[in-house]
Formats: sequence, C-alpha cells, structure tokens
Amino acid sequence: MPLVMALASTMAMCGTAAAAAFPDRPVRIIVPFAPGGATDIIARTVAQEMAGKLGQPVIVENRAGANGNIGASAAARAEPDGYTLLMATSSHAINATLYRHLDYSLTQDLTGLSNLASVPLLLVINPQVPASTAAEMSAYIRDNGGRLAYASGGTGTAAHLAGAQFVSLSGGRATHVPYKGGALALNDLIGGQVQFMFANLPEVLSQVQAGRLKPIAVTGQQRHPALPDVPAFSETPFAELTARSWFGLFVRTGTPPERVEILSRAIADSVAAPAVQAKLKELGAHPVGSGHVEFQQYVVQEVERWRALVQASGASVD
Repeated sequence: MPLVMALASTMAMCGTAAAAAFPDRPVRIIVPFAPGGATDIIARTVAQEMAGKLGQPVIVENRAGANGNIGASAAARAEPDGYTLLMATSSHAINATLYRHLDYSLTQDLTGLSNLASVPLLLVINPQVPASTAAEMSAYIRDNGGRLAYASGGTGTAAHLAGAQFVSLSGGRATHVPYKGGALALNDLIGGQVQFMFANLPEVLSQVQAGRLKPIAVTGQQRHPALPDVPAFSETPFAELTARSWFGLFVRTGTPPERVEILSRAIADSVAAPAVQAKLKELGAHPVGSGHVEFQQYVVQEVERWRALVQASGASVD
C-alpha cells in the first residue's frame, strides 16, 4: 500500500509540473493586418515584453486580408491549447454585423484575454473648411445640402461609422468616400478632394501638428494629452460620439482556463511595464491591460454597440 501511495503521489506531482510548464514552446500572435500599422506595432511591442513574462519566444505572424477576417478565421480554427493568439481590433466587432457571411464568431469561437490599448477617433477637416467647432461643422454640413464628402479607410470601418453618425446627428447629408486604407483618405483630405473624416488619432496626429489638417474634437469623455486644446465630443452637442478603436488579444475558445489565466496575466503585466507604457503613449494610445473576464464582457458589449451603428449606416459586405 505505501508503494502504491508513493507512486500515486509521484504521478500527481508530475501532472502538476506538466500543467505548470505552460508554455513550454513559442507562442504565436496572429496579426490580421499588414506590418507597420498601429495594430502590428502594438502587438510587437507587447509581444517582446510577454516573452520575458512567459519564458518563451512570442512570435508575431502577419496574415492580412478581408479587413482582418482571414487572420481571425485562422485563429478561430487553431488548436485550443493557448499557443496561438489573435490580435483583434474594434474592426472585428464591426465585422460581426458588417459581413453577412463569416466563418467564425468573435464572441463564441474566440475568448478575450486582455484589452491592450485604445485610441479615440479624431474629427479632422481640411483647413479651408470654414468651421472650428463641432457645432460649426454640423451647421456647415446642413447648409451645403449633400455637397460635402467625408472619407474613411473603407466601408464599415470605425471611421466610416463615426462619420455617418456625425452626419446623421447633424441633420444633414454628406457623401461617404471609402478608400483602400487611411493613408489614401488622408492624402485626399489634405488635398481638398473631401472635406472631413474621422481617423484614429495616432494615424493623423503628425498631420494635425504640422497644420495640414484642422482638429475639431476627439470621441469620448476626455481630451487627449497629445492635443489638450482639442475638446472631447462630450463637451459638444454630440456627446453620443463615443467610438474608440481598441486592440486586444484573444485565444481559441476551449483553451484550458488555467492557460487563459496565465496568458491574461502575462499580457496585463506586459502592458503595465514602463517601456511598453511609454511606447503606447508615444503612439497616442491609452494603455489598458484589462483582465480576461472584464475584456470578454467588453467585447460582447462592443459587438452589440457597433451592430446598431452598422445597421443604421446600411453598410454590408457579402
């Protein structure tokens, strides 16, 4: 009997050690957008810190296409072992309604680990537009009876939906002009081919600081430290404009809870690291580093919030 008990104890200890060994090989983060953008930079910044927390390399793999859906689909089909993560954004919450046929569900096939960072959207206008406040821009839209145009980096993006919401709240009409990326949209806004747009603040900050674009307001409740003189929409008649872009890490649903906990804690600790905080703030992003339960609840709320805006805009993709 003592021998049997000793063997059982040894086996239990081995099992515990095996469970505690996670991860025992490299972890992969799928970034479903091209290298060099905000999503990619944030993912790589956090991944470098995560490697030290986990004791294993954290490799970033870019799989761009279909507004982030190709990479998300791959992550949703990965083994639920915690070794494949997805760097998703608010675009994926929008896609849940925008695309009529998706082969994955953000809230069912994937589980949120942590919200890394968020950034507000900034309403910017061409300097030739005779407006300096949200109220003046709203009146200018109404007075021009559909002759104005607003840009975005693509149909159904946060920038598009925020623009559509602002036009609707203004009680006027304006034409949406989608581009294949935010950089092209900004070029035409600076050139005067379109008159206004909403953009992720980090993507447009340098153009504002150089005086090429006029900032009007940032979405949400607070001003941004990089532009302290620019009001938040909560200070305007359009407090409903609260949309923010967020960047979070997910894992395949069904991953063992203890691995979800290990990954979530490592991510949150990485975001809290001074070097990561400094880099995110340099990008114009607000570091978050939330826990997995909180983040998962937030994602569900985001999908529903964007659903209403997508449906109101009439945008859809087959």
